Amino acid sequence: MEALPIDQGLKLDIAVPFLGSFRPFVGRCCQKCTPKSWESLFHKHLTSLGFCNVIKITEENTRYRGWLVRRLCLWLAACDWKLPAEPPQDLRQRIFHNERVQAFVSCKGQGDAPATDKSVEQWMREIQRILSQMQASLSPFLLRLGLWALLKLLSWAFLRVVAHRGQLEMVRRATRAPDVPVVFLATHKSQLDGPLLQLLLASQGLPMPRVAWEHRAVGPKFRALLTRLGGVCLPQDGALPSGHEQGALSRAVLAAYVQELLRNKAPLLIFLEEASSGVRQLSASGREWLSLVVGAFQAGAVPDLTVVPLGVSYDRVPDLIYRGQVTTQSGWAWLSLFRAACRGFGCVRVDFAQPFSLQEYSESNFCRPSCSRKRLEEVLLPEVLGKRTLDCDALEQRWFLGLQSAAVPDVEPGLVDSLSLHSLSAGVSCSAITAVPIMSALLLHKHQEGVFLSRLMQDFAWLTEEVLLRSFDVGFSGRVWDVVQHTLLLLQPCLRLHRLSLGDVLVAPKRTEAAVTELSRHSAALLPVFLPEAVGACAVNALLVELLPFLGSPEQLRDVVVVQQELHSKILLLVQLLPKDFLLCQPCQSVYSYCQVVVDKLIQCGVLVAEEVPSDRSACDAAQKRFTEKLLWKASDDFGDSDSDCGDEAERRCFKISQLENYGKLFAFLCCLLSPLLKALGRAADFLGDLERPQPESQYLEKLHQFLLRRAAEDDSFECAGRALASVAVRIYKDLGVLWEDVVPVEPMLHLSEEFTDPENREKVEKFIEQFIYS
Repeated sequence: MEALPIDQGLKLDIAVPFLGSFRPFVGRCCQKCTPKSWESLFHKHLTSLGFCNVIKITEENTRYRGWLVRRLCLWLAACDWKLPAEPPQDLRQRIFHNERVQAFVSCKGQGDAPATDKSVEQWMREIQRILSQMQASLSPFLLRLGLWALLKLLSWAFLRVVAHRGQLEMVRRATRAPDVPVVFLATHKSQLDGPLLQLLLASQGLPMPRVAWEHRAVGPKFRALLTRLGGVCLPQDGALPSGHEQGALSRAVLAAYVQELLRNKAPLLIFLEEASSGVRQLSASGREWLSLVVGAFQAGAVPDLTVVPLGVSYDRVPDLIYRGQVTTQSGWAWLSLFRAACRGFGCVRVDFAQPFSLQEYSESNFCRPSCSRKRLEEVLLPEVLGKRTLDCDALEQRWFLGLQSAAVPDVEPGLVDSLSLHSLSAGVSCSAITAVPIMSALLLHKHQEGVFLSRLMQDFAWLTEEVLLRSFDVGFSGRVWDVVQHTLLLLQPCLRLHRLSLGDVLVAPKRTEAAVTELSRHSAALLPVFLPEAVGACAVNALLVELLPFLGSPEQLRDVVVVQQELHSKILLLVQLLPKDFLLCQPCQSVYSYCQVVVDKLIQCGVLVAEEVPSDRSACDAAQKRFTEKLLWKASDDFGDSDSDCGDEAERRCFKISQLENYGKLFAFLCCLLSPLLKALGRAADFLGDLERPQPESQYLEKLHQFLLRRAAEDDSFECAGRALASVAVRIYKDLGVLWEDVVPVEPMLHLSEEFTDPENREKVEKFIEQFIYS
């Protein structure tokens, strides 16, 4: 890598950012749902243990010393690491005698296909065939060789792979509990995450987990290799309908296998979200694996489970770009990693949140959804079409996805959904923010036309401070100049650098599809930090859009007073529209509580300023207040002041938008963070008219993606044209009732609901979404 062409009067070399030895603990478990776990497994001295570089293996990490050892230390260290335990020899017999498998064999399984008359040996062969699709016998030599090769490759491709010693010690204490297996629930950034986490845990003396993979996520040859290295895949027959004999047997064997895996106290690693999607959404395979784990716990296979959320952060994700196109295929991902060995992809950071007990979590009343929950079609659609206003009773609801597992039909879906949302929120909140997402967000959402390097350094320092003020950790430290130069070198394929005669450099992002898409995927990692403020800023923008036709000029918007009740209503509309896993909402938090947090965040960051409204009652009036018949905007989980937000005072509480220049730019930046999803959602509403007849979901998704690409080519807004954004748009419109889904054996069929065959209603949906888009 060459140094930046900046003439500062002296030659400046690249200084790679380094990590300090102290960090605040930001991954505490939920105090409301798991109060006992909150008090255990954590001590304040753990935060001062410092960091370790996993790929820096020296002779100090081996039992031997000497000249030859220094050259073979990687292999010697890999030979000392603990490997996953082999499954018991009588695994087939245990699975065959499992209660659910026996119920299927004896034709007692509810909803399963009737079993044909087979001998015990025939059933054993069927079980072995299904097990061969899920796992393979471990090869210790091949596994150690793979770890050694991965260690060499990571040392070439990345500057360092960092983990916090205090977090590792916390996880180590959690694994010492007798007869309590550990389940790691991780965010998913790359296909490299599974082997990387196996290497990290094994190198630190922790049990190496088995990695749960989706069957279709990898190719057949690569899947065969992963199963030999400790991976576990969903069986192919598990996707067959419930009336199919092989599909029902595969699901029964899979549930029995997970029970036996946990009985042997084997750690399991499950990825909660889609890999490299760019938009945070829960993975179907991750929910499937998690439902199997919860089903095994509820069946009494283990007395308790220790859940450990974790997050992985990359400076540059290895499998983002290949030949100018975004890819998530495992083959291209590993090829990209080999290419990264010659280019360098910065640093990797792995963070562990505080472990908690699944038994304690399942006994908590806060993780249970409301029984009176209404569908999004019933709550939001009448407001979109202008038939009635949004029911304020929706504020009392809690977040609930309402998904049912096919593998374990008896498991409680509310528990699986709430556990998924809680763990995903914990894994994202503990993940460190690297320098590349900060720089990408600045160049994509604030300086699209280019910026001087001196100004870019100021904005980088400002945005880093904003991240730290929101209780998120950053994965870098050092001089701002060194960090900025290192980051620009990592993003060099996406940038144009122009040297000026004044000695400064003009940094401008390229407007090509590949460059904008990569910057957008990187900047998406910054969205969870500012997500409440971004939702609130878009809601304020919607209020201003409504008021603009009644004002003489846009300059008069500066004097607009925003009423709290109206702001709450707009926030509620947007919160109900967006997916719950995208918002990273905790299930124990009501919708009202989230809306109130959004308003508080806008006040704290200075975008909104409280405005005093004259009152008829004097300030010193101590007369007894009359209680209103209904407390407005109060919910059972709001433990604030009991009478500060109720009655007429809450309705009359007003705000003004800050007139300071810095806060005005922050308001625009917050709106732009959420604009890619909202713009894609609005353009998808324009595409609804092309659905003239029922189409398979994959076919409609591909057509929508191509439509978004064509629209993006008109104004170079390729950040709004990702395939993941198209998938989220289809999902939102299905929940909203705009698209109906017919479940057929081969693939779900989508068709437009009768109400939206009318172009006027489709236009109402598009206008409803466009009010939140900042322009």
